[in-house]
Amino acid sequence: MTTDQIANLSTAQFAALTTSQVKALTANQVKALTTAQIAAMQTEDFATLSTSQIAAMTTDQIAKLSTTQIVDLTTSQIKGLTATQIGALSTTQVNKIETVDIQALSATQIKSLSTDQVRNGLSTAQVAALTTTQIAALTPDQVSAMTTDQIAALNF
Repeated sequence: MTTDQIANLSTAQFAALTTSQVKALTANQVKALTTAQIAAMQTEDFATLSTSQIAAMTTDQIAKLSTTQIVDLTTSQIKGLTATQIGALSTTQVNKIETVDIQALSATQIKSLSTDQVRNGLSTAQVAALTTTQIAALTPDQVSAMTTDQIAALNF
């Protein structure tokens, strides 16, 4: 299917795709998906997306991921998010990233978190899970935005 054909599938039609069919989508086809189609994606289908498929998603698509979809992201998928995609996450989405996945974020991904994402998105458990490399990557503005509980949770 062309990207236009993919984009014109109804959410019901898209949801009817098998896991194998979703896994076979090209990066360009994934990029062409509507946010409604992304929302209609079954959990097992979402979990099969490759890191290149995830990296191809637009910031609008990333911003519309449900909290369930965020939780279901694998560590590899989280590591594959671009800095721009990380920046598009809501504070609620950031809060739903599992601590093991937080630990997998690169220094560049950590730096891409907004001060709002740091202050209102990261839980104290997520902050406590930050590695020394990630802590070193925090910008002065990010550290300044942290709550006292988040600062206390930092493990130097």
